[in-house]
Amino acid sequence: MKKILITEFMEQDSINLIAKKFDVTYDPKLCENVKDLVSQIHLFDAIIVRNKTQVNDSVLQKARNLKFVGRLGVGLDNIDNDFCEKNNIFVQPATGMNADSVAEYVINCSLSLLKNIPLMHQGTITGRWPRTSIESRELRGKTMSLLGFGIIGKKVSKLAQAFGSRIIACDPFVLPSAESKYNISLVEQKELFEIADIISIHLPLNNETKDLLNFNSFSLMKKKPIIINSSRGSIVNERDLIRAYQDNLISGFALDVYESEPVKENFFKKIDNTMNCILTPHIAGVTNESNARVSQFIAEKLIRFFEKITD
Repeated sequence: MKKILITEFMEQDSINLIAKKFDVTYDPKLCENVKDLVSQIHLFDAIIVRNKTQVNDSVLQKARNLKFVGRLGVGLDNIDNDFCEKNNIFVQPATGMNADSVAEYVINCSLSLLKNIPLMHQGTITGRWPRTSIESRELRGKTMSLLGFGIIGKKVSKLAQAFGSRIIACDPFVLPSAESKYNISLVEQKELFEIADIISIHLPLNNETKDLLNFNSFSLMKKKPIIINSSRGSIVNERDLIRAYQDNLISGFALDVYESEPVKENFFKKIDNTMNCILTPHIAGVTNESNARVSQFIAEKLIRFFEKITD
């Protein structure tokens, strides 16, 4: 019987589905103990992870029986894809399964930051009653600017259009026909920075996107936009982001991902209650509903994978 290792949280119904066909070891704390993971990985034919488990060279070198890596999410930067490809280990992300959750997060943050809700909240609970001293804006009529127009970007676009926003996107892999199909405008990156009211990032982390939003980028932004990052932390240079906010180049920001997770003290100590910002612990794609979809998707893909190779 194939042996399956699950090192992070997974919905119980999906675990039960896998356990009907395979020998399952469910240890959601193993992601925090690399030494134990390395010592055990040789026993398993498949591993299912989220983003904490580092499926890197030190782990994979010991994984002599491994054939399948299931990712309960989308990003693959915690998995050595090159090693897996060279060694016939199939990597399966849960593409699109948490897209609704992330898209809702982006709209939620857009509305909250346009209306300065963090500042309104702080002022109200400290007795200042900032009804007229803090401005509030609508999403209607604003330019929602998407860096990346994949599955999540398209869902953000659809939701934002329902509020009456104009959508622009920068994505070199999207065909011009997408403009009429999705009622958007495709623009170059520099133009996007110049005309955006809101910039939402939906890109993978690689050598080209690392520090993509740096101080030079912020200096191009003419409308003091809101920055929302729910993709990967290192795409935004955190030091430059704080500087841009302090220099009034941007009007607010929402971060769900960080250069280092959990977020380090040297970053969050720079945040105070006078700032129009939202910080969340990498939960944009994590809802009860998305957890169920992601878990079920990976469970079914795992079962089909081993059924195919045994046929």
